[in-house]
Amino acid sequence: MGLFSFFNKKNGYTERPEFPGPSISTAASEIREEVFSEKAASAGEVITPTPGEKNINLLFEFLDRNHEVKGYDDALINPDASHLEQNQLAIKNELERTIRKVKTYYEDFIKEIDFHIDSRSRSGMIDTVEELKMKKDIAESHIKKVLEIEDDSRNNQGDGQGALMSYSRGFKNGLAAISHHSILKRKI
Repeated sequence: MGLFSFFNKKNGYTERPEFPGPSISTAASEIREEVFSEKAASAGEVITPTPGEKNINLLFEFLDRNHEVKGYDDALINPDASHLEQNQLAIKNELERTIRKVKTYYEDFIKEIDFHIDSRSRSGMIDTVEELKMKKDIAESHIKKVLEIEDDSRNNQGDGQGALMSYSRGFKNGLAAISHHSILKRKI
């Protein structure tokens, strides 16, 4: 190519012609390196999901969120007990929506993996099929955990209760702050 570039420069051509359609470099940039490389895994790095994925991390982020500050602020705005119950119901509904999103993600992901397993098996790609089966096992274990959290949530126990308890604690602290500020600080 170096020899021909000399002639191109001599004739006034300095760039390659553009062809219509997506370029190879654009398509390649859409595939993350971790898909075909063990570099991140071997370095001990945690491979984070791409933004927008609704995997189990989304559910754990919701469960790990501290709702105490929101409860406290809500109590200062509206200290009615019905407000507490409505917001706890809203948190429970948000948990159920998050569970549905995650379940749908894994159901679709498992279907996609099954397709790839069948396709790569027909092509004789034994190692790739084994890796896909391992990914499917991981996805199935994640969905099993999601189903356990869903059952616990329906029975008002388990991981989902932490969000409700922290909100309630915050709300009650807000009520106590109102009482302390408006009643207990007054001199009689």
